[in-house]
Amino acid sequence: MTIDQPSDEVLPPKSGGHISTAFRALKHRNYRLWFFGQGFSLIGTWMQTVAQQVLVYRLTGSASALGIVNFMAIIPLVPLALWGGSISDRFPKRVVILCTQSLMLIQAVILGVITMTGVVEVWHIYLMSFMLGALKAVDSPARHSFAIEMVEGKDDLTSAIGLNSAIFNGARTLGPALAGLAVATMGEAVAFFLNSLSFVAVIISLLSMRNLPKAAHHQADAHMAAHIGEGIRFVLKHQVLLVLMSLVAVNSFLSMPYITLMPVFANVVLKSSAQPVVSFLCGGSNPVLNCQTPEALPLGLLLTSVGIGSVTGALIVASLPDRARRGWLLTLGNLGLPLTLLLFANTRSMLLALGLMLLTGLGHVLQNAMTNTLLQINAPDRLRGRVMGQYSLVVQGTTNLGGLQGGFMADWVGASLSISIGAAVSLLYGLFVVVRFKRVRELV
Repeated sequence: MTIDQPSDEVLPPKSGGHISTAFRALKHRNYRLWFFGQGFSLIGTWMQTVAQQVLVYRLTGSASALGIVNFMAIIPLVPLALWGGSISDRFPKRVVILCTQSLMLIQAVILGVITMTGVVEVWHIYLMSFMLGALKAVDSPARHSFAIEMVEGKDDLTSAIGLNSAIFNGARTLGPALAGLAVATMGEAVAFFLNSLSFVAVIISLLSMRNLPKAAHHQADAHMAAHIGEGIRFVLKHQVLLVLMSLVAVNSFLSMPYITLMPVFANVVLKSSAQPVVSFLCGGSNPVLNCQTPEALPLGLLLTSVGIGSVTGALIVASLPDRARRGWLLTLGNLGLPLTLLLFANTRSMLLALGLMLLTGLGHVLQNAMTNTLLQINAPDRLRGRVMGQYSLVVQGTTNLGGLQGGFMADWVGASLSISIGAAVSLLYGLFVVVRFKRVRELV
């Protein structure tokens, strides 16, 4: 079942569940441009993410410092995410995205220059994280709600959302692997510069789009506070929407800090079992690679495994028929993500950890992509940007705040226990929702 909807809501039409369903958004020229341009850019984004983690941990050796980087990104989030959702409903989304992507390019160049010249200090990275967080807060609602314009309506929206998740997680697969190689052989600055170049691809794709439909509700002259308030009231009226966002919030805050703490697992918890791989690639008289930072290799492998699982989950989501039991897949993700993290946090085998990371990526996408899909399907066109602004605020805010608590908890009780506690609480909340809110698992 679906939630109560406003009168202007139009659900996607029914279609078959064939694998071709996953790719039907690519028949639209504008979406094809976005798919390849954004896909290339996201590879660079993940390269920078991994390189920044390695750099911070190399400079400080502190899990708390990794958490602070995440915290800096949420300081501008609260005011700017709601504002970003409002402006994406008031002005052309392509223009908003062009501006934010161009400024992200500049941020990556600055980070690369200060790292290459050797003047970088941890406070520089905190400042760059703050800048990137502000830009993402404005960019994210526009990007989420832009999909419906690129595919010219809701007919292919489910496919577009699934493919967006696929390119994001495909980049999560390839980006960390490339970052591991680049950082290990040439240093972190190279990854930052490659990320800056990757933004050129998405900027070109946006400039090349033609005949985008005009949004019917730009409302550029609307009062900002009233405009934002209308979107908040819409979400507050629908219990199921609030439950969906709460599930994402709990898992982002308590389970997702594993991403922030991944350098600790790679360099400390799993160090012994990962050593044979590092020795083969970087050690001996004839090493495969000339490694400057060999500790980046296990990290890249772990994040690549997450990406493989995530791409698999994204393609499952994109291939769903329009009347599929999305609520059941959402429930599977809500329970599967924390369960696999519990197992991961307590293993000392690199091989087993890679398999569990694959399942973790699958569970995360089933949860987040299904939530994204259900929110967009049930949001009227004139409110979609503001609804996705609130979704972005919840996801980014709790993820980055969770990274902060995860870092401090890891310094206090250790990375394994920190992730175990968070995953256990997330699992309990997921079970509570299964029992208490039957409507969620029955959503289609």
